[in-house]
Amino acid sequence: MKKSNAPLSVIFLFLTSVLFMTLPAQADNWSVFKQNYLSPVGRIMDKTNGISHSEGQGYSMLLAVYNDDPATFAELWLWTARTLFRPDIGLFSWRYDPSAGKVTDTNNASDGDTLIAWALLKAGQKWHNLDYIAASTNIQKAIIHNLVIPLGDDKILLPGVYGFSKDDGYIINPSYFIFPAWKSFYEQSHDPVWLALRKGALHILDKAHFGEAKLPADWLWVNNAGEVKPAQGWPTRFSYDAIRIPLYLSWSDPGASQLIAFQHFWARYDRNNTPAWINISGGEAAGYSLSGGGLAIRDLIMKDPKPAESSIIPDEGYYSSVLHLLALQAQKRQGSG
Repeated sequence: MKKSNAPLSVIFLFLTSVLFMTLPAQADNWSVFKQNYLSPVGRIMDKTNGISHSEGQGYSMLLAVYNDDPATFAELWLWTARTLFRPDIGLFSWRYDPSAGKVTDTNNASDGDTLIAWALLKAGQKWHNLDYIAASTNIQKAIIHNLVIPLGDDKILLPGVYGFSKDDGYIINPSYFIFPAWKSFYEQSHDPVWLALRKGALHILDKAHFGEAKLPADWLWVNNAGEVKPAQGWPTRFSYDAIRIPLYLSWSDPGASQLIAFQHFWARYDRNNTPAWINISGGEAAGYSLSGGGLAIRDLIMKDPKPAESSIIPDEGYYSSVLHLLALQAQKRQGSG
């Protein structure tokens, strides 16, 4: 056999390029995400808002599991447990301000708590780590104890321990209804509370069709009789919070009837000119289009994936990048059945 005269450096570059081309896009995206938003101590930096939060830690822990990155997961969890955990309630302070070098709001956020518990459960199952599973179980119990309340025959999830319960009802954030996490919790524990939460959340969404757009607002008011309307004190918009509702619904059940309202709304617009938000009260819409993450969710719900949108971009921003990566993961799961 004739020996190659190519220098070893050329061969190495060729092999490296082949390897790079065969890597999954999600793995490349994860590297970009970490480079842009992961600090050396395991803290996710929401640069747009200049803070870190339990939501960002939970999302990134989940993405570390999906990208089979136990080392990064461990860093994320260590910082979260050391810095944000509140042993008095078994949940997590939601806001850390790096300029102050400390937690600046000790109230929790139930989406962050849920994401952290979900990521720990999936990590424990994937990497056979009983400590992770035990930590997830404890957080699940704390969520039930502190945040799950009865409303008629249903159960609903409060956004946080403080500030959301009133004498005549509750302030609710429907984007905190993380249906696939609840499904995972039920499959692990068989606690019927997770099924009851899903049932209650779907009942709320069935009532949350406001304005001509027939969409939910980012924040809702649910009175003691179960009536639903947009919450006072927040813009009456389907916006950056509520866009996560169809993502979680589709992830859990791609055929959910509650997805139809979102499909009808987005079908009104050309994909690349879909407004980032709409006021469900007055009807006015944002003068700019959905971010990359928002478009990825739209594509998922409209079943219109775009190959050109399979990669995040460095300046997309923490939140848009997270939504983008999660939508791609949901699309991958649906495509594999």
